[in-house]
Amino acid sequence: MRGKVYLVGAGPGDPELITVKGWKCIQKADVLLYDRLANPALLDGAKCQAERIYCGKRPGKHALSQEAIHQLIIKYAKEGKIVVRLKGGDPFVFGRGGEEAEALLDENIPFEIVPGITSGIAAAAYAGIPVTHRLYSGSFAFVTGHRKENQEDHNWKQLATSVDTLAIYMGMKHLSTICQTLMQNGKKKDTPVALIHWGTISQQKTVVGTLETIAQQAKEHHLQNPTIIIVGEVVRLREKLQWFEQTTRRTLEVM
Repeated sequence: MRGKVYLVGAGPGDPELITVKGWKCIQKADVLLYDRLANPALLDGAKCQAERIYCGKRPGKHALSQEAIHQLIIKYAKEGKIVVRLKGGDPFVFGRGGEEAEALLDENIPFEIVPGITSGIAAAAYAGIPVTHRLYSGSFAFVTGHRKENQEDHNWKQLATSVDTLAIYMGMKHLSTICQTLMQNGKKKDTPVALIHWGTISQQKTVVGTLETIAQQAKEHHLQNPTIIIVGEVVRLREKLQWFEQTTRRTLEVM
């Protein structure tokens, strides 16, 4: 008897942002394989007897290789278990969910994809930045700042000149290079940039600058991953629309 696998998006960090379907999958799981960016509070929704396996990846330090994760998912599914692969954000947005789905298909194991809210939208929203706006942005792109070795680089010219708002994932290591490349390809040096660290949870911290200044500001504020980079004129709206960090600060002051 074969089980079934659910590739579930855990959302950007705030556990209340998981979808209803994702939560139901967690509740019925026999095995949960969860990532570093999936909020641990979500594991409390699982059955007491459910097995919980950490598969987190830090820069340069992976608890399990991607191949090992594939093999574990397949192993438990072949044992007839309900397996939930709980992934931060959305499983198909830089989450390797496509690779895991392919591995399951090769083994003829049934699976479902349960989309999640990705940080490029949610962290920006919690920082008071709408990624689209009729006056500022009619186009939006997800970009990875961490390309696989020997993989062809992005078309930076097109990204710099044809897309209004960029959400750059896993880009902090190469932040200075990314900013220089965008400017060299036509993006104005005073284009606003926001760095949103641990978006949507109480530790959220946002630093705003420009393509010319943000790399130095990141050093001054000691920002590391997980941090999403938002580039575009919409960042200017944060000054008016920021709400989450102010609310969090007020709550902490009351406590």
